Amino acid sequence: MTQPALIPPALARWLAANGIQMPNHAELIEGAIAGGLAILALTAGWLAGRKFGPMLAELWNRHVGAHVEGLAHRMHTIVRHGSAALLLAILANAAPWGGFAALLLGIALGAATGMFTLVFLRGLHTPRWVAWLTAAIVFVAILSHAIGGFNVITTTLDRIGVDVGSRRLSLLALVTVLVTAVALYAGARLANRVIGHSIGQARGFDPTQKLLFQKVASIIVVVVAFFFGIDLLGIDLTSFAVFSGAFGLAIGFGLQKTIGNLIAGIILLMDRSIKPGDVIVVGDSFGWVNKIGVRAVSVITRDGKEHLIPNENLMTQEVENWSFSDRNVRVRIPVAVGYETDLKLAQELMLKAAVDSPRVLTSPKPNVWLTSFGDYAVEHEILAWISDPEGGVGNVKSDVLNRLWDLFKANGIEIPVPRREIMVKSWPEDGASPVQLAPDTPK
Repeated sequence: MTQPALIPPALARWLAANGIQMPNHAELIEGAIAGGLAILALTAGWLAGRKFGPMLAELWNRHVGAHVEGLAHRMHTIVRHGSAALLLAILANAAPWGGFAALLLGIALGAATGMFTLVFLRGLHTPRWVAWLTAAIVFVAILSHAIGGFNVITTTLDRIGVDVGSRRLSLLALVTVLVTAVALYAGARLANRVIGHSIGQARGFDPTQKLLFQKVASIIVVVVAFFFGIDLLGIDLTSFAVFSGAFGLAIGFGLQKTIGNLIAGIILLMDRSIKPGDVIVVGDSFGWVNKIGVRAVSVITRDGKEHLIPNENLMTQEVENWSFSDRNVRVRIPVAVGYETDLKLAQELMLKAAVDSPRVLTSPKPNVWLTSFGDYAVEHEILAWISDPEGGVGNVKSDVLNRLWDLFKANGIEIPVPRREIMVKSWPEDGASPVQLAPDTPK
């Protein structure tokens, strides 16, 4: 048979030598049409990504949030490959294409869908190797389906395996489980982030209620994804009877603390005794609550150290919450002045130092109390109120005392130091000292 003029003779001889069947003239024309349509679809996808990608990214940032995974800055690529894959899928099913044309469309459709899968999974922070492996599986599946070899591949993969009881563990089952798990993981992760952001932006709830609803919603999403995956894989739930019993024993022994911390965290969110942003003291840990997790509460100290306190400890131990019902906290600053000091003036200066401090509230207003007459000084206490205890207490005391030091120096008021007065009633007649010092005692 005379080869078509569309194929170079050298290429025709190489194909014939390798046993590859040459397409006839009609198939080449059909393939050229399919290739042209595929190029048009890819171009349309590129234009769609260029035009609608930034718009969808801005819409995503406004209604979902820029912090929700990494999909926003990949939106133009997702739109480009997604639009191209959609158009190519329509073309591939619009007419009964021949083998050569179906091959070209299958390659284009598989590549576009695989790239869409890869970019989407990477946008959800899926590990790189998982994203690439899933994209490769999607490409091979679509290409083999386009050229009519999908059943051949599935049959071959199913033959590679072993029978375990009434079930067969094959390479096909492994690939199916992998693709299903990745799809459910991506869907659940995206749903958790979108629902969590929507709850965070909802009005009428305080931060604790929002956090509680986010935790409950994430648990519901995971449970729904699990049972949906079980249904997709066709796993009989009765086979989990033994597993559920073993899981119950594991909870009773090994996972008791983990489950206890999980329940304690939910209770803390429900009764709102500890909320993100509260300033708490637990044992030697003092700081503000950063977040309430599944296992522990993150408390950040003034030194920048993050303490992870198990939720159970907050339920069973005594916790000092400085901002449970009111964020106003009173700071006590002890000050002592000498007995020869003008107390009215000293107390006015103490009050002025507290009022001038920027973090001290004017309502409730600061006050000065005389607490006791000490051995060598008249002891006072400055009582100042602050509304931001997470900013620390020691820096407020330092600021007030620094201001008071300058005011005392300007008004001639001295800070007393400990001193003792010794009264000698009589000396010996010979004039000698009544106290004999040891030879090595310094005089």
